[in-house]
Amino acid sequence: MIASKLKLGDEVRVIAPSRNLTEVRQDVHHHAVDFWAKEGFHLTFSKHSREIGQFHSSSIASRVEDIHEAFCNPMVKMVITCLGGFNANQLLRHLDYDLIAKHPKILCGFSDITALHNAIYAKTGLVTYHGPHYGTFAFKKEAAYTRKAFFDCVMNSDPIVVTPSETTEKYHTIQEGCCEGTIIGGNLCTLNLLQGTPYMPDIRNKVLFLEDDNIMGEYFCYEFDRNLESLLQTEGAETIKGIILGRFDDSCSMTVETIADIIRDKVPPNIPVVFGVDFGHVFPMITFPIGGIARITAVNNGAEIEILSH
Repeated sequence: MIASKLKLGDEVRVIAPSRNLTEVRQDVHHHAVDFWAKEGFHLTFSKHSREIGQFHSSSIASRVEDIHEAFCNPMVKMVITCLGGFNANQLLRHLDYDLIAKHPKILCGFSDITALHNAIYAKTGLVTYHGPHYGTFAFKKEAAYTRKAFFDCVMNSDPIVVTPSETTEKYHTIQEGCCEGTIIGGNLCTLNLLQGTPYMPDIRNKVLFLEDDNIMGEYFCYEFDRNLESLLQTEGAETIKGIILGRFDDSCSMTVETIADIIRDKVPPNIPVVFGVDFGHVFPMITFPIGGIARITAVNNGAEIEILSH
């Protein structure tokens, strides 16, 4: 199920399912508000987006109320998040998935929002979007790349060929192969929180888009390795069709050689694995659909990624 695409003049609602709006720098907030207005959209903020509670979030009840109101409100055409954080999975057992399915809308965000993306897709079949928070557009590093990738995904239905940014220059093929399949994923450690719950999407025959943030310091590579191992031990993981890995902050020390070592012996040798695609906790970033369809062609050390359905 794909929600109606965004149009100029539409209302865009900012919600705070993880950290709240008070955590956003004021200069970022003001630049972001200006951006949305100049682009021709009506930006509004959820009732409890500035409520301060435990872990820099509002209460569970307040966050759930804001999500339900945003989906029910006929004026709101897209729901976009304020920030990531650590506790969006607190909301999953309290959400009314029937309500969300009856009022399908674009939901966009990244990092901790991975929990919402994959849970909503698993429970309703609604395609959601791993992409910028509302304030991401205030950052200047290859801003045009991030903006184009976002609007291409949420404003039209044409297939998208994902191309490297100037920062990235090229993608790295870790394993060659070709595949086509449904995308799940996002932030790896957050996705793994869903394992063993009713909110984990079926991993069978999926294409995994995965990234992670460095909260482990010098032990990041160890943490990423065991988190990927855990995901690939879930039932049906032997049927995955491909893996697309995002970019990592320099502090993560994730080189092509390190990624190749981590991948070795974990996945079948005939599925494509591509590293260094523009998404993660770095700029610039693409937007991609959780529940959408991707085609991957990784041969002769070259990689082409197409988003066929979004």
